[in-house]
Amino acid sequence: MIAKDLSAKLTILLEPIAHDHGFELVAVEQAGGRHTPVIRVLLDREGGVDIDAICAANTWVSEALDEADPISGPYTLEVSTPGVDRPLTKLEDYERFTGQTAKVKTRPDASVRGAWTGTIVGREGESILLDVDGDSVTVPFDDIAKARLKGAVSFDRGRDDN
Repeated sequence: MIAKDLSAKLTILLEPIAHDHGFELVAVEQAGGRHTPVIRVLLDREGGVDIDAICAANTWVSEALDEADPISGPYTLEVSTPGVDRPLTKLEDYERFTGQTAKVKTRPDASVRGAWTGTIVGREGESILLDVDGDSVTVPFDDIAKARLKGAVSFDRGRDDN
């Protein structure tokens, strides 16, 4: 539970800073061992993120972490894009990526338990809707432990190219 608490704390710290720099903070993840944790900060923005933007972001993320000092001891910082297996961390992500394939896994204590890979249909209130091989699956957002897009992603953000 410590990793989840730290990720939540770092998200609260970094989200407004990322926004000020023109980025969307997709996720903050903790990996690695207890003695040498790896902090992954996943950023995206309209039009994508290139290596120069990641290098610049690494600087301001590092400065923010150094100033707030939320992590005791040494750690490795990784700043990158979410890639094609982008985490789905916000309810709005399910509207944004409607039509994409996602893998969704629920918490062990969830009201609806399981893991599914299917097409995102959208959301209905506080639940997400999936089409899994022609069957409709409704999963309360609060029951989701982990969800990621699978494969190639189309980043249609409401733009009309016609």
